[in-house]
Amino acid sequence: MSSISSAVEAKLAQLSTPVRLTLPGGGQVGPANAQMHLIIKDNITLAQLVAGQSGQLGEAYVEGRMDFEGSMRDLMRLAAEILPGSPVDAAQAGWLTAIIKRLTSVWRHSLERDARQIQFHYDLSDDFYALWLDPRRVYSCAYYREPGMALAQAQEAKLDHICRKLRLQPGERFLDVGAGWGGLLLWAAEQYGADVTGITLSRNQHAYVSGLIEKKGLAGRARMMLLDYRELDEIRPYDKLASVGMFEHVGRAQLSAYFDKLRRLVKPGGLILNHGITAGGVDNSQLGAGMGDFIEKYIFPGGELTHISHVMRHLAEGGLEGLDVENLRPHYARTLWAWSDALEKQLDQAGAALASEQGQKSLRAYRVYLAGCAMGFEHGWIALHQVLAHPQGGGRADELDYPADLAYPWRRDYMYRA
Repeated sequence: MSSISSAVEAKLAQLSTPVRLTLPGGGQVGPANAQMHLIIKDNITLAQLVAGQSGQLGEAYVEGRMDFEGSMRDLMRLAAEILPGSPVDAAQAGWLTAIIKRLTSVWRHSLERDARQIQFHYDLSDDFYALWLDPRRVYSCAYYREPGMALAQAQEAKLDHICRKLRLQPGERFLDVGAGWGGLLLWAAEQYGADVTGITLSRNQHAYVSGLIEKKGLAGRARMMLLDYRELDEIRPYDKLASVGMFEHVGRAQLSAYFDKLRRLVKPGGLILNHGITAGGVDNSQLGAGMGDFIEKYIFPGGELTHISHVMRHLAEGGLEGLDVENLRPHYARTLWAWSDALEKQLDQAGAALASEQGQKSLRAYRVYLAGCAMGFEHGWIALHQVLAHPQGGGRADELDYPADLAYPWRRDYMYRA
């Protein structure tokens, strides 16, 4: 047996999860009755397993150099055990601490490049996403307001949580930046009576939401535009604004300009809700075990994460005052497991929706991505923050009409009042 194989056998013996491993030559190590079975097809992948290089292992699975038998949950428990060091240790930087984080530069986030990157992800296949998202196709962290909520209920609770935080009122002009498949946009229109505008860079999403608006008879007070946020007209500012699951695509080098643009899109005293994934560690200069490279290549090209402390600094540099910050990290872990479990139950249908050779690679990538991110949120390697803000200089306390003034949230209880 080679030294690499010996190292693998020694490593497997230390794991709490029994694993059977098939080696490139066909030999096997580990208990024959183990529920988790890894099939390694070349020596390079075997060496990457020994080194705990999860990103490279993810790529090996996508490209067919490695396979497994067992559940994604067991596979992620195994991955957590073999990873070197703590993912929030600045010296290791972690395989998901800085998920999607790459070099930050304005060049990487031009209008044309960002459009291509968004279309790469969201225009994969509407039928594919419909298999594992809730009926509203809300592709962001749910809010499990009650412990027994199903995914669809928790997503509606999230949509309502956002509208409550924004104190959305009938007739107000509401802008949804990165509106996805229209869940929040339509909720704000139908449940709160707002006049709503959504923007996206995804052609599929634009066509889908435009069709829903027409079908629901909302054309007079709802619209979806295929547009970059940087090109939005500022002549007539909005009353309220939400950006959900979008600012991860902005790029750290442009976050201050991003928040400044949001500020200019709302009226003085208007409210802004920014909802997005944040890094779990302050020092994100290293990617660790290569998972960032994996997600950059297969899932979210151009995405970057920033720690909440840096987000708040950029927010202030953009002329906004932070009013409330909420970390929904455990909610996203549960959301991602719900997505992962739903996809695992429908692998045949997913394979049919992504029938090409490249589509099959995308399916394998998503299996790793959803379960891996669920584990990352469970361990606190990545987080999800909602930040409520408004333009700085909103008036002195003695100038605000409390409690009649609806713009400034004097207390938190309004978010939860039935």
